[in-house]
Amino acid sequence: MPVLARVAERFARERPLEGRRVSVCLHVTAETANLVRALAAGGAEVALASANPLSTQDDVAAALVDADGVAVHAVHGETLDRYAEHLAALVAFEPQLAIDDGADLVCALNEAVGAEGELLGATEETTTGLVRLRRLEAEGELKVPVVAANESRTERAFNDRYGTGQSALDGIVRATNVLLSGAVVVVIGYGWTGKGIALRAKGQGANVIVCEVDPMRALEARMEGFEVMPALEAAARGDIFITVTGGRAVLGAGHFDAMRDGAIIANAGHFDVEVDLEALEAAAGSRREVRPLVEEFTVDGRRINLLAHGRVVNLAAADGHPAAVMDLSFAVQALAIEQLARGEGPGPGVHPVPEELDREVARLKLDSLGVEIDSLSEEQADYLRAWLPAPHDG
Repeated sequence: MPVLARVAERFARERPLEGRRVSVCLHVTAETANLVRALAAGGAEVALASANPLSTQDDVAAALVDADGVAVHAVHGETLDRYAEHLAALVAFEPQLAIDDGADLVCALNEAVGAEGELLGATEETTTGLVRLRRLEAEGELKVPVVAANESRTERAFNDRYGTGQSALDGIVRATNVLLSGAVVVVIGYGWTGKGIALRAKGQGANVIVCEVDPMRALEARMEGFEVMPALEAAARGDIFITVTGGRAVLGAGHFDAMRDGAIIANAGHFDVEVDLEALEAAAGSRREVRPLVEEFTVDGRRINLLAHGRVVNLAAADGHPAAVMDLSFAVQALAIEQLARGEGPGPGVHPVPEELDREVARLKLDSLGVEIDSLSEEQADYLRAWLPAPHDG
């Protein structure tokens, strides 16, 4: 993670987070550990909890406690009650800054300390979390500034399109050993992440069907060469179904009734609500675990295989995004936290990542790859800023 390493080196010299407490609710992985260490290098005191019970790497959690003295509240496979306790510990830490994945932490902090102004600001890593926070903002209830890290240009390109695009398929293949080539893969949702999954599945030789509710996204999928149709129609044709909408019950009873024997269902959205698990359980005459993280539900004699209990498959069944992807994502997070720590950020509400942060992260990444690019001359820059046409001869 060379980009984050360079940020950490500067943090160690300048100590921009000196005396600041930072609560972090992210997937507890080796990549997250590098972000935590970068924050600590900048002078921050950090408390960490897991955003997903199946993504926690216990050896990483232990190393952060033993080697770095970080207060880690996470254990692989923790219950919802245990998760609530861990979240409460992050709130009790009384942070001035927060990094969140799904908005549970920011919502709790907003209720607990937002009114008194102790929280200087937070960053949010997911689309799902930003939907929740924008709802709070629309209702006039969001009391702190939140930087929409998920919507930065580097995050969209690397985390969503390249990261989840690869790691979601990696999780499916690890869990099932299924052959993607020749399979009919149904991607439900064609946002940035859905685009990445569809593109990677196509690259593996799959026949890809896209299901969407947004006409512009549906048109874009069609123009990219994918079949586009309603999910109920696709249910009768698919071999592998991947939900990535951020919505609820996008696969339900009607879809399960139409699916073919041996269908595989995986969720790549943040929360485990995209597959209607209650409807699947109600429809099934029996269920059993046929492989680790693969549950087989028998519905009218047809076998439907659910992966990772409907939780986010790229983390529950694989290692999540490659480190090269999280390098850029977490560099954006670290730089946004640095800016918020100055106390000079915007007022309450959801705000975009400043363009200069995006450009700095991209510059550092290119530098780490040994890639040089052109720069504008002063004359070219003046031309692009001008509102009058340039003079010409004749």
